[in-house]
Amino acid sequence: MNLKQELQQLNDKLDKFRRKLAAAEQRGDAVIVAQFKREIAAVTKQINSVKTQQSRLLQKQGTDIQHLPFHRALTKAEQADMGQLKKSVKGLVVVHPMTALGREMGLTEVTGFAPAKF
Repeated sequence: MNLKQELQQLNDKLDKFRRKLAAAEQRGDAVIVAQFKREIAAVTKQINSVKTQQSRLLQKQGTDIQHLPFHRALTKAEQADMGQLKKSVKGLVVVHPMTALGREMGLTEVTGFAPAKF
């Protein structure tokens, strides 16, 4: 299972526990309230762990891409015909600034990274 799916499942589980906690508090069931509070704490800890792992992977991927010898912003014409550009440049990696990787790298425009000049 990838990290995104695992994070989604954990968030769903956390949501379910919070709803059950609210219902138990309404009933006044102290034992069940304590149990759900422990489970919420455990799931929150897992969520933070997965988010940290996700961030670490993005940072690694970003540094790997930034170490490619050549990079430049892509023109609108190149962006429009991305398929042709990728066929002509071997090993081209295009990073959009609105993706998680682009935000992590601090990009402001669509940028191409390649091992050779293009």
